Amino acid sequence: MKISEPGRGWLLRLVIAFSFAQGAVNMARPAVSYRALALGADARAVGVIAGVYALLPLFAAVPLGRRTDHGRCAPLLPIGVALIATGCAFSGTAGSLPAMAAWSGVMGLGHLSFVIGAQSIVARQSAPEDQDRNFGHFTIGASLGQLVGPIAAGLVVSEHDGAMGRTSAAALFVSAALAAFSVTSLWRIERRPDGTAAGPAEEAPARKASVRSILTTRGVASGIFISLAVLSATDVLTAYLPVVGEQRGISPAVVGVLLSLRAAATVACRLVMTPMIRLMGRTVLMAVSCLGAALLCTGIALPVPAWALGALLAGLGFCLGVGQPLSMTTVVQAAPEGARSTALALRLTGNRLGQVAAPASAGVLAGLAGTAAPFVMLGGLLLISAAIAVRPLRGRPAAAPGEGRPVPEKRPAKGRTEESSSVSRGTGRPPR
Repeated sequence: MKISEPGRGWLLRLVIAFSFAQGAVNMARPAVSYRALALGADARAVGVIAGVYALLPLFAAVPLGRRTDHGRCAPLLPIGVALIATGCAFSGTAGSLPAMAAWSGVMGLGHLSFVIGAQSIVARQSAPEDQDRNFGHFTIGASLGQLVGPIAAGLVVSEHDGAMGRTSAAALFVSAALAAFSVTSLWRIERRPDGTAAGPAEEAPARKASVRSILTTRGVASGIFISLAVLSATDVLTAYLPVVGEQRGISPAVVGVLLSLRAAATVACRLVMTPMIRLMGRTVLMAVSCLGAALLCTGIALPVPAWALGALLAGLGFCLGVGQPLSMTTVVQAAPEGARSTALALRLTGNRLGQVAAPASAGVLAGLAGTAAPFVMLGGLLLISAAIAVRPLRGRPAAAPGEGRPVPEKRPAKGRTEESSSVSRGTGRPPR
């Protein structure tokens, strides 16, 4: 399939919008934890509230993906921004833990809507050979938001003189305004089908692929699990580092700097990801990064000083920077053509399942064995993902550096010439 890409201005605008939306979410989530603590929550309750953030998206992801496969992606972006801003603002006014959990779920639904629409745009408008690069650049927006958001939350939230409840609410109001500002970059992001890029009408037969057939396609399930493990580590780290900081005497401002240090390392990773792929290959890079993240995440459980914790988080951020963009490319290239938005939605469903299960499990472990135990759990999850990452290479010829698993050869549809079929496969010769 040939895709015309006259420029990447749309990608820059999408990255800017995603940076603001992600910054709002990453400012709000530590603020939600601090506000919950101010309302009397313990570590277990913080885990439950963090899990509710992903509960509504868990059920909405696949329907939204199906809808996106049938039509345009861009309308999901302003809808997502509106829900994020609403969830942030009302979390700041909530006076009880159940209300905070509910508005946290609204925030999560908005984030899901934005991400499904944005990822689908990148997948639809990027040529196959550009997907690693474009998804890498797209996720830089997420990393920038993760860099700025926690620092902003740490600067606004104060625990002095019982001010945590008031200042955490102020941080949530600021995050709502930050989310709303992202709308200013949401213009001319999605190109309409022009005959050179496949539009929704051209993909109707492939779009009927069932969820089961998508999940059983080689490469999809492993990409989903790796994404789940990486995001669970990021999510629990964001939700529980404030709790760890409270117990170890680390101020909210320093916790914000530590979280942002992790995000800065992720940005650095994604800036050099393309040469790393050329050097090591996609599969090896994913396996090595997951293994390194497992070891570093376990190290956070040790009672180390703040400077050593910063070094661990910097290394962890660099390792975690690989999983998200490469798992997107893996899922998109493995999924049936025309069902790619649904496949990305299934990936996000896996992410949200991890965001429900991981904080809840972390809350139980923290209540039983202390706040260090969740990081040991995450280390084990990342270790499993490292083992899963190498599975596509077993029993297959070695791929050239930068390549993932080969895209399955598809028979040409009726009405297509042999020449166009061979070009779409990149073989340069007629099919046999």
